[in-house]
Amino acid sequence: MRVTEREITAEVEVCRPDGTLNPDAVGWTRHPLHDTSRIGRGRRGWGRAKRWEYWAVTTPTHLVGVTVSSLDYAGVYAVWVHDRRSGETVSHDVIDPLGRGASLPARLGDDPARASAGGLTIAIEAASGGTRLSVDGPRVRLDVLAERPAGHEAMGVVVPWSARRFQYTVKDIARPALGSLWVDGVEHPVAAGDSWAVLDHGRGRWPYAVHWNWGAGSGLVDGRVIGVQVGGRWTDGTGSTENALVVDGRVHKISEELSWSYDTRDWLAPWRVRGDLADLTFTPFWNHSSATNLGVLAQRANQCFGHWSGWMRDDAGERVSVDGVLGWAEDVHNRW
Repeated sequence: MRVTEREITAEVEVCRPDGTLNPDAVGWTRHPLHDTSRIGRGRRGWGRAKRWEYWAVTTPTHLVGVTVSSLDYAGVYAVWVHDRRSGETVSHDVIDPLGRGASLPARLGDDPARASAGGLTIAIEAASGGTRLSVDGPRVRLDVLAERPAGHEAMGVVVPWSARRFQYTVKDIARPALGSLWVDGVEHPVAAGDSWAVLDHGRGRWPYAVHWNWGAGSGLVDGRVIGVQVGGRWTDGTGSTENALVVDGRVHKISEELSWSYDTRDWLAPWRVRGDLADLTFTPFWNHSSATNLGVLAQRANQCFGHWSGWMRDDAGERVSVDGVLGWAEDVHNRW
């Protein structure tokens, strides 16, 4: 289903002074223009504010995920590494009561995002030419620069469920990555030209139970840098979507609720994401499955990694091939 989305081109506050959603903030951007500094302030609605930085790094040999998040009543920090050759996965997850070990900027880019607890230290900060990702854990170290080429755009969007429940997300796709990864002291290069970084930045006030789909990917197709960004379920019926195509750093907004189909009995079977503006097949080779149940906090996630094929339409209406782009598609249930 097509939707009408407004492009925002000037800075705007997401919240009114009373913490409710500012209607003028509903729309999408090519650059971070939303001020989210009022989200999470005060006692009103405490427990519903969710803030996070999630970075994924893909290389020819490894897949990496890094999370710094605050759920009001807990911080959740994590790093995981999957070796595509051996099949081994190393992960370190920390649940930090009240999130005392986390520091998250009020708005994207204002300050570093940091977490330190349970033997895991994460720092995400602006650096010359991009964003530096630094991780030091029991078995994993990471020092990677997610480059931001000149003119590079990142899709931001506000998703409104109601005046008191809403989310601002930035999906920054197809950032070239370079640096080093160490697992058990062995260095693995994150080589320029073959490695990519993707940011999921989130600030919002969420309902207690939610189910979402998210898919992304980055790569070179026919000499162009291609980024795939698709989502579903959590945005349905809101009038906003998080769907976009990125070509050589330029965001082409896909203002359509796309249809997702996949087999929950076989997560490695092909997934389909379809609409008038996109016809995509995702073929997984690995399922990063996880489950947490701590009573009030629970999650079940299947994040499948693989390759995208098919096409998405650009702003001119032309079909752009995404064949061979490496990325993921996920199905997540949260109770938080």
